[in-house]
Amino acid sequence: MRFLAFLLFAMLVGMPVGDSSAQSAVLWMSVEPAQPVNGSPVLFRVWVDKPLKSLSGIWLGHRVTFEFDSASRAWCGLAGVELGTAAGSHPLRLELISTNDTRSTSIQTVTTGQGSYASSILTVDDKFMSPNADEQVRIRQERALKRDVFRRGSRQQLWKGGFAAPVDNIVTEAFGVRRIFNGRQRSRHQGLDFRAALGTPVKAMNSGEVILARQMFYEGGLVVIDHGHGLLTMYLHLSDFKTTEGSRVSKGQIIGLSGATGRVTSEHLHVGVRWQGTYLDPAILLTMKLP
Repeated sequence: MRFLAFLLFAMLVGMPVGDSSAQSAVLWMSVEPAQPVNGSPVLFRVWVDKPLKSLSGIWLGHRVTFEFDSASRAWCGLAGVELGTAAGSHPLRLELISTNDTRSTSIQTVTTGQGSYASSILTVDDKFMSPNADEQVRIRQERALKRDVFRRGSRQQLWKGGFAAPVDNIVTEAFGVRRIFNGRQRSRHQGLDFRAALGTPVKAMNSGEVILARQMFYEGGLVVIDHGHGLLTMYLHLSDFKTTEGSRVSKGQIIGLSGATGRVTSEHLHVGVRWQGTYLDPAILLTMKLP
């Protein structure tokens, strides 16, 4: 049945690649989730009827890196949809390089929807709303540090398989919520909040390299893990670190303890997912079947 379903899918979405010669490859593509929305990570799986040396793509102004997955015989590329992206159809331009270095292209259309995001009202220490001169200097320095660190991500895929939750607890605030601090609206909630008592062990969501592990003004104790291909996970408000910058970590490894440092209303764990400068919904990433 699965084979018949795949053949039916191929007949529906398959299309020729490159020129119209008899040597042109034919590809089929699937998208996960099937209906991505603004703020969603997206996994493209591409099957090609001829061997390839490489496959790459351009989507929504970002380059998508594909890796061949021998288990599914598909080329897999992880991407994302920015929160500000309007619902509609968006072209994914694929470039294929065959084993004999022949180049061909294909345009696939991917439809995105509009997510529904709530609002929340929070009260925090006034210093986080009106930082003094010294604090403003620190904030500028930390922003510059993050910009520099985020640019140095690995071009290789460092994650292995699906991502796992960093703590075994409930989510207290979802991604994309419009946040109002002390009566003033600020940016959207760019991550996922988990209930976590002070000192709860926090685990790496997948394998990668720790590129940042230090105290920051807004984030408090912050650990950032590079998973390759522009994908980062971020763990905020930690009370203690169990890893160091430059360390390689595996999925499930304890990297810190939860806390109430930085701009918080109480102890909890904030987790962020960042892909090529775009913040994506960690809850969706946790459900995806990645190679």
